[in-house]
Amino acid sequence: MALPKFLQPCFPSYNVKNLDRNLDRKLIITEILNYGTERDLGWLTKTYSKKDLEQVLSKPEKGVWLKDVLAYWQKILGLKINRNDFQKAILDIHPHF
Repeated sequence: MALPKFLQPCFPSYNVKNLDRNLDRKLIITEILNYGTERDLGWLTKTYSKKDLEQVLSKPEKGVWLKDVLAYWQKILGLKINRNDFQKAILDIHPHF
């Protein structure tokens, strides 16, 4: 099932018409938690369970999270992850070579 059009700003590299709520669950949760508005977050929490959110946040994708956002949601949900995994998950727009 396609996502609502109002979520498009959370997905600048994707067309929400092409995203599937089940197949793209991890991407959808990650992007809405990172960039979503209050309305977007309301849709997210009605669409996915707390367990779904915890699964995504407990094993964050490498290089896609905003640092403050990841820390905030982990604190809100009472999750702790390995410091190294946390650092790897952070989006670094200034990579160190």
